[in-house]
Amino acid sequence: MDVIPGAQAVSRALCVLRAVARTRTAGVNLAQLVRDTGLNKPTVHRLLLALMAEGMVEQDAASLRYFIGRECYVLGGIASERFGLGREAADGVARLARSSGDSAFFSIRSDVFAVCVLREDGDFPLKTHVLQPGTRHPLGIGAGSLAMLASMDDTDVERCLAENAALIASSYTEFSADMLRREVAITRENGFAVSEGHVVRGSWGVAAAVHAPSGEVVGAFTIAAVESRLPKERQGVLGRQLIDEARRLETHLRKAASLQPEPKVKRSTTRAS
Repeated sequence: MDVIPGAQAVSRALCVLRAVARTRTAGVNLAQLVRDTGLNKPTVHRLLLALMAEGMVEQDAASLRYFIGRECYVLGGIASERFGLGREAADGVARLARSSGDSAFFSIRSDVFAVCVLREDGDFPLKTHVLQPGTRHPLGIGAGSLAMLASMDDTDVERCLAENAALIASSYTEFSADMLRREVAITRENGFAVSEGHVVRGSWGVAAAVHAPSGEVVGAFTIAAVESRLPKERQGVLGRQLIDEARRLETHLRKAASLQPEPKVKRSTTRAS
């Protein structure tokens, strides 16, 4: 397969942008970006300059740390309208954090990956730091990601496993394709996903997938806590709460879709001879 000209530069720029995004409001310095991306310093600096020129990244003049730029906010607002998640997903995360006392999340599907976009912490003092907005894992890695994978048909599951095989083998050594197939089967049987500390030891999670009106999986709600907070019985209780929240968001998505105007059909002006 021929490489698209410039594709590597675009891929690297997005890698840098995601690394900046993961730091949220803390920002990040150049040295940390070099470590996080695995790219050399001149390349990272060059890509940062390009992203800054487009408004995707900003640099604080005093600290020299890099932050997500205003243009990302604009694009995020457009994406929120496109996918119809927005405030409803945020309200769902807040309800889950409040009712459970633990950390709640919403992640979206990005082809063969899951990306955390929302986090809300409950009032229980001991927190898990397994996910932050911007955290990105192959589908199947982590509770929300596993819930999404299990909601796909077997053909798509195998495609995801195949496309992520090299990354999983190098960066997620506790996982294998066979293990993930077993986890998918268990998730389908239970109706919700459970991750038992495989991503971050001692940090467990429970999750339920969210579907678009078309039936395609678009995201997942997750509750994560330290292992002692998630015995078997409580997993079931939280699983049902997560499923209820997922169904609530799906109802909102269906209503939003029904209010969308019908596409206009362009009438032909050609007359028969």
